[in-house]
Amino acid sequence: MFQNLDILIVDDIFINRMLLVEIIENLGAQYSEASNGKEAVDLMQIKKFDIVFLDIEMPVMNGFETARYIRSKMPKPISDIPIIAITAHNLNDFDKNFTESGFSTILSKPYTLERIEKVLNDFF
Repeated sequence: MFQNLDILIVDDIFINRMLLVEIIENLGAQYSEASNGKEAVDLMQIKKFDIVFLDIEMPVMNGFETARYIRSKMPKPISDIPIIAITAHNLNDFDKNFTESGFSTILSKPYTLERIEKVLNDFF
């Protein structure tokens, strides 16, 4: 269904990445992984991605910093990529920072195949 998509998964917690990888594999998409925002930005400079699933709380460069960097410092079309914030926290805690940082939408953990598929359908 999503065989033509290349997804970047960014989360500092290995188990969280593995769960998202399993779902994305089941949907047929390709993926790459990064464990912090700096790694994500570095990857985005050398490889084209269609969408980014970006954890909010990470060391080195958190999700807010990463989303702002992508939107303001990276060239088009990279700067226009859909960025999905992922978090285990209450979504209301991030309302203002979420919109100001340039996230396209926000998804709370835990992930399910149906929820990830809905997000992908919303953008593709």
